[in-house]
Amino acid sequence: MPINLSNLGFSVKLLFSGYLMAIAIGYGMALAQILFTHGMADGRFGLSIEDIVYSYYGNRSGSVLESKLNGSMKANASETDRFKIVQWVRDGADPAEFDKSIKPVFETNCLPCHNGSMGGLPDFSKFEAIKERAQSDQGATFASLIRVSHIHLFGIAFIFMFVGGIFSLTAGVPVKLKCAAIIMPYVFLLLDITSWWLTKFNAHFALLVVAAGGGLAMAFVFMWVASMYEMWVLPRRLPFPDRRDALRRT
Repeated sequence: MPINLSNLGFSVKLLFSGYLMAIAIGYGMALAQILFTHGMADGRFGLSIEDIVYSYYGNRSGSVLESKLNGSMKANASETDRFKIVQWVRDGADPAEFDKSIKPVFETNCLPCHNGSMGGLPDFSKFEAIKERAQSDQGATFASLIRVSHIHLFGIAFIFMFVGGIFSLTAGVPVKLKCAAIIMPYVFLLLDITSWWLTKFNAHFALLVVAAGGGLAMAFVFMWVASMYEMWVLPRRLPFPDRRDALRRT
C-alpha cells in the first residue's frame, strides 16, 4: 500500500501535526506583528492600503518623524509632546531650538528605546539621526528592504519546504492541484517581496502587496487543512478494511 497521510503511523502523525500546529500559531503571530507594525502607519488601527503605501513608499508630504508620531509611535508620547516635535520639524528642525526645548521631550519619550543599544532602531541620542528623520518620509530604506527580503526568502522558503513535504503525502488531492498548491507559496513569496520594492518606487503597487500576501496565506491554509484532514478525519471515514490497514500501521 502506498504511504500517505491517512495510513501513517500514529507517532508520525503526531510529529507532523505538532509541526503544523506550531507553524499555524507562528503564522498567526506574524499576522499580528504586521498589524501592530504596519497597521498603525496611517494613524488608525487596522491594516489598510494607506498603511502599506506609508510603510514602503512613504508619506512624502511630511517627515519620517511626523509619520511615526502620528502612526506606529503614537501611543509612546503624549499629544502635547507629539505636537512639540511635529511643530519643530515643520519649522525647519532648528538645532538651537532642539537643545532649548525639544531635546528633553526626546529624552523622556524616545531615548528609553532609541538609545543605540537596540539593534535596528535609530540612535536618537545623536542629533544627526533625528535630523535625518526630520526630512521628507521616503518610506522603507533600501537597507531595511534588503534585510527583510533575505530574512523572508530564507525563512519562509524553509517553512514551506516542510509544509509542502507533508502536504505532498496527501492521497485525496488531484495531482495537478497538489503540484499547483506546492509551488504557489514560492511564487507568491517572490511576488510579495518584489511588490515591496515596486511599492518603494510607485505607490500603486501597494495592491500587489495585498494580493501576494493573500495568495501566500491561502496556499498555506489549503495545504494545512488538507494535511490535517487526511491525517485525522479521513481515516475514520474509510471503509472498514482500509481503516483496519491504516490502524495496523500505528
